[in-house]
Amino acid sequence: MKDWIYLDNAATTKLDSRVLEEMLPYMEDLYGNPSFLHGLGKQAHNAIQIARKQIADSINATSEEIYFTSGGTESDNWALRSAVEGYAQDKGMHIITSSVEHHAVLRTLRYLEDFGFEVTYLPVDETGLISIEDLEKAIRPDTVLISIMFANNEIGTIEPIQQIGNIAHRHNILFHTDAVQAFGNVLIDVNKMHIDFLSASAHKFYGPKGVGFLYARKGINLFPMIYGGDQESKMRAGTENVPGIVGIGKAAELAYRNRLDNIIKTERLRDYLIEEVLKEIPDSKCNGSRHKRLPGNANFSFVGVDGETLMQLLDMQGIYVSSGAACNSDSIEPSHVLKAIGLSDEMARSSIRISLGNDSTKREIDATIKGLKRCVETLRKFSEIYK
Repeated sequence: MKDWIYLDNAATTKLDSRVLEEMLPYMEDLYGNPSFLHGLGKQAHNAIQIARKQIADSINATSEEIYFTSGGTESDNWALRSAVEGYAQDKGMHIITSSVEHHAVLRTLRYLEDFGFEVTYLPVDETGLISIEDLEKAIRPDTVLISIMFANNEIGTIEPIQQIGNIAHRHNILFHTDAVQAFGNVLIDVNKMHIDFLSASAHKFYGPKGVGFLYARKGINLFPMIYGGDQESKMRAGTENVPGIVGIGKAAELAYRNRLDNIIKTERLRDYLIEEVLKEIPDSKCNGSRHKRLPGNANFSFVGVDGETLMQLLDMQGIYVSSGAACNSDSIEPSHVLKAIGLSDEMARSSIRISLGNDSTKREIDATIKGLKRCVETLRKFSEIYK
């Protein structure tokens, strides 16, 4: 029996043993280069095509619309840069996004601003939701792209993606969504939702690290991410990471097959966690939407408590949570997401994120609630603010 409780699944999930089993042959015996036509090369090539179809089937796409990448950050960069490089000259140089996007999107857009693109950053309400009315008002004749994340990586709020897609489609504007947190946790249909680009990363849904995918709707002018050989339809050169691609395909298949059972089970545990924490710990707050949120996400602020210190105390008890997004863990600045939903710097710094996984149990949640309550009480004894 393990002596720790892992509740940081939004940062990364463990590799599913069934995924590892699928990958191992391509690390050992079936190590051929998929670009070559001998027997081992053909086996590797076929394995990549199977993975491509597994992913396509999970989002109602076609295999030709799936491109493998190193992860969500690369996929975000590729989508944004392709959209503006391919369509800015004819359509315009205006982009719409939200103020709570992942830095993979925000920093790419800041880079594009240096080259003359104009970006509208939509505000969000206290739950993290954008306003559809604000989106409609922000659209201009020169708007080339709308990029809104499917679900927030810190507070778990799920945006109205289908409504956004409908609006983009109606105005003939490209629509990209960062679905790194959403894939495997919510139902996604790229056609029904009018999504043109979608980014995802394997290690968020029990696949290996270092591999992701970009969905790009057929007919879109996709620009090469890396120049060189003919891999990924001449769009991303370099010898393919065959074991990783096999892994992401299997992980996507499993996530799609088991999605409803996993969502229902995890939502029940999440709701129990939120209700008990708010009941047992005075002056605590749940950040984000209570209902339009990812199944496993719970983000809390505690008056008079430093979130980083709280995380470290829980760590000493073998309870692993996060004080924010993994990519910002070295930053001393309060979360831009928590600031955007109206939290003060003090309350933003008092926050932790608890993210459940498919194998989380009620026993673990009960132990976490007890440990959390004990740690908050300890820190408040020494807090000048709380006194």
